[in-house]
Amino acid sequence: MAKPISLPLYEKLPLKNTVQRILDTTIFFLLLSLPAYRILSLHSNGFTCLLALFCESWFTIVWALILSSKWNPVEYRTYPERLLHRVDELPPVDMFVTTADPILEPPIITVNTVLSLLAVDYPANKLACYVSDDGGSFLTFYALLEASKFAKLWVPFCKKYGIQNRTPIRCFYDEEESPIDDSVEFLGEYTKMKDEYEVLRRKIEDATEKFVPLDVGAEEFVAFSNIDRRNHPTIFKVILENKEGLVDGLPHLIYISREKRPNYPHRYKAGAMNVLTRVSGTMTNAPLILNVDCDMYANNSQVVFHALCLLLGSKNEQEFAFVQAPQSFYDGIKDDPFGNQLVALIKYMGEGISGLQGSFYSGTGCFHRRKVLYGLCPDGCMETGGRNPNWIGGKLTDEGLLKSFGHSKEFTKTAERILTGLSGKADCPHDLSSSAEAANQVADCSYECGTIWGTKMYGSTAEDILTGLSIHARGWRSALCKPDPPAFLGCVPSDVPSTLIQQKRWATGLLEILFSKSNPFIATLTGNLQFRQCLAYIWILSWGLRSIPELCYAVLPAYCIITNSHFLPKVDESTLLIPAALFSIYNLHSLLEHHNIGLSFRTWWNNRRMGRIISTTAWFFGVLNVIMKLLGLSEAVFEVTQKDQPSTPGEDNNKDAGQFTFNESPILVPATTLLFVHLAAMVKALSDLNHGIHELRVGEVICNVWMLLCFLPFLKGLFRKGKYGIPSSTICTSAAVAAVFVNLCKRVSIA
Repeated sequence: MAKPISLPLYEKLPLKNTVQRILDTTIFFLLLSLPAYRILSLHSNGFTCLLALFCESWFTIVWALILSSKWNPVEYRTYPERLLHRVDELPPVDMFVTTADPILEPPIITVNTVLSLLAVDYPANKLACYVSDDGGSFLTFYALLEASKFAKLWVPFCKKYGIQNRTPIRCFYDEEESPIDDSVEFLGEYTKMKDEYEVLRRKIEDATEKFVPLDVGAEEFVAFSNIDRRNHPTIFKVILENKEGLVDGLPHLIYISREKRPNYPHRYKAGAMNVLTRVSGTMTNAPLILNVDCDMYANNSQVVFHALCLLLGSKNEQEFAFVQAPQSFYDGIKDDPFGNQLVALIKYMGEGISGLQGSFYSGTGCFHRRKVLYGLCPDGCMETGGRNPNWIGGKLTDEGLLKSFGHSKEFTKTAERILTGLSGKADCPHDLSSSAEAANQVADCSYECGTIWGTKMYGSTAEDILTGLSIHARGWRSALCKPDPPAFLGCVPSDVPSTLIQQKRWATGLLEILFSKSNPFIATLTGNLQFRQCLAYIWILSWGLRSIPELCYAVLPAYCIITNSHFLPKVDESTLLIPAALFSIYNLHSLLEHHNIGLSFRTWWNNRRMGRIISTTAWFFGVLNVIMKLLGLSEAVFEVTQKDQPSTPGEDNNKDAGQFTFNESPILVPATTLLFVHLAAMVKALSDLNHGIHELRVGEVICNVWMLLCFLPFLKGLFRKGKYGIPSSTICTSAAVAAVFVNLCKRVSIA
């Protein structure tokens, strides 16, 4: 009898992009022609032409990197309904949630994320949720404790009625969500569940506002008394435990606040992730790990099945090291006024990079193979296993285990099981408290000292990109998982200062990798990183460096107007068609990309505008941070981005939506200075026109107007008050710098 044909769990589908390729290639050749024109004009235009040559050469290189990354887009279509027919037993999954500050990341956000994970469609006895609280906050623990009581009602309710969105705040208060059933029974339970959630929400918010826990005995909070968030022992709490191993019960829920001491670096989120990996290894030791930020809730109840289709459906279950879900957001403001939702970027660059060695690891919404995080290569050897004397016969020696995984016997045993293709623990205990001592040991702040494992992802605040790069360098591939509805939805910064802080942190971390021994050049030459994947990594790692040519190019039009010089061809020169065609085609192409995925013209313009603002402010400060670090003058700091608490009906949280707000941060000085410089240039151009000077610099004036339009929110901020106005200290500093620049330009003009 013939063996039935096994249907694939996923399909890799190449995407048609003929028009996009033509436009991208046209832009590339136009960009190439600009440096050629500059080289031929150097003798007549001098400094301005030389500076323009530098900037345009950089832009050409960046576009070449983009062209390579976008050339072969693919998407993966998963078939979760086929999974149970292909596997005899579903693998366990450990879920990590990280939070660091109860003020910047309100506990109610973390609670909603945890509840959405506890309620996913997956056997409860195969799941464990670990929450890392780097703030060591009793508020976060109290919120989770109360949420665990609500979960006993919420999880059965979701699974009984097949609720799709299993995040309470979105299920009950999102205008786009509506009850899926109109039966009396369902509506009654729905109303009851909503009332129960309201009680939970009020308890957490009251505790947050009063800083006093409610209805909790002192014994629960002894570990939090007089705690210093930067100097405290490990706090370990098992909040929920599925002791009976019930399929339809509740998953484990464990709270961990790792030990911190002033004389030991805690390595920010990277350190927290390593602790979670070790703690979970001593307790449940699942072969698969999902990690999400505290604001990134599970939006698709089948998300685990979708990820498993890619992880279990690949060749010998070995092809993909991790499966990354693209970041999407539930609270994005209409038309993306701050350019931080990155919809078009994730769509086109994400699908293009998927067609190479695989998507980047973006730090949240990602499923990992534990053995890969432990250093295993696709060939089954440990990293550098071919020349590692501690790797014998496909196994690490005792000395190798100690050197790699530390001195915890419990942890090294479970690590060895993972590396040899097993999972879980040899005795498979359901009593998690029996592993408490080992969990506390591996959460010790000095545990990693003298070990190899767990330290290679350090050295950058962009620990996610560094981790993904190291995995790809071993020869692994990755996949982008895009189910419908989206797998996860998160919180996006809701104002300009938060957006710039986030972008500065990204630029700093990415540049730290570029200037480290872990950069993609070395990974390609000495490892198994594919060449075009290397180019894709260089594209993202060099984001911050783009601020230098962006700033120079932004200043050039104003400089030329003030000094009566040119950096663009004159009106009567045919070569003017090159920059004119490039400007027109590039913007029309970008607009078409936005239109094709349903984004508005206003969204396109906001992205163009914020691109200029971010590159000349946040990215520039990222460069300064890295320079200071390389000179040994300071260390980069991981700045947590403010997460806004979800709103409920009746709360007026949207009055500031889309409006630019400002603070006294020096990060705003470059943009305000550019505004003053271009205003001065505009005055000079109008003055020249008024005095009958006929040699009007049309190209430079158009660029001048374009820059003023990009920085229009800053122009409005000069005349507004309060948080909507630019602080006087920033205005004075920027005006002084602009005055110095204009004065120098005039001296150059006279000379």
